[in-house]
Amino acid sequence: MKREDLADPILGGNKWRKLKYNLVQARTENKSTLLTFGGAWSNHIAATAAAGKRFGFNTIGLIRGDFSNRLNNTLQFAHDCGMKLRFVDRITYRNKDSVAFIEQLHQCYGDFYLLPEGGSNDLALKGCAEIVTDIDAAFDVITVPSGTGATLAGIVSALNSGQHAVGFAVLKGADFLQRDVSTLLFESGLATSQNWNIENSYHFGGYARTTAALFAFIKQFKSDFGIELDVVYTGKMLYGLFDLINKGKFAKGTRIVAVHTGGVQGNAGFPELTFD
Repeated sequence: MKREDLADPILGGNKWRKLKYNLVQARTENKSTLLTFGGAWSNHIAATAAAGKRFGFNTIGLIRGDFSNRLNNTLQFAHDCGMKLRFVDRITYRNKDSVAFIEQLHQCYGDFYLLPEGGSNDLALKGCAEIVTDIDAAFDVITVPSGTGATLAGIVSALNSGQHAVGFAVLKGADFLQRDVSTLLFESGLATSQNWNIENSYHFGGYARTTAALFAFIKQFKSDFGIELDVVYTGKMLYGLFDLINKGKFAKGTRIVAVHTGGVQGNAGFPELTFD
């Protein structure tokens, strides 16, 4: 297991990999403010706020959904780190990538460095590629939970011949990930290849949904290996990986690296979690 969750007590995990070179670029462009997007439980929002506090950036988070008088743990953490939270209705939020909407944001908030939702851009891929280059053991397959697909794309960009990457979709109906990962690779000047695939069968009902079977697996995994998993990302990936192994999907002797992307603390006590 590649323990990205242990890299830093606050910024550990793949979110830091995505932010790393974006922060370097923001500094190069003399930007003092980071503006980004996310849902109410976005680990990316929390990581951006924490990085801004640590490295001296102002931060603005545009949050999808209506304002609540009581901030959840994720948004409270971001607020405590100094992030200005602005709530955007879901219809407006869908236009977050349009030129007209970005121009309105500049008129409202002035000059800023724009981070896309999830931090997913070519600089994020550059950072996530280092997940692979940091591994000093030979392997055949590497697996990672996938939300936006940026971490998977970065990993794919760094693979050697004969290595294969598997992304485990955490969203229901995530067929778009195939397209988005291919687009990220193409826009980064990386040739598309056949050395990766996405498993769509282990979302457990969707992003904030789970089952008793998943909870039982996470509990047993902690007992067996002493490693905590979260129900939104890493738990789903490891459940899926073990299931595929048990079904004989990998040849005997295949060397597999599973990437622990963090998220245990951020998703502890997830109040919107729904059982199926």
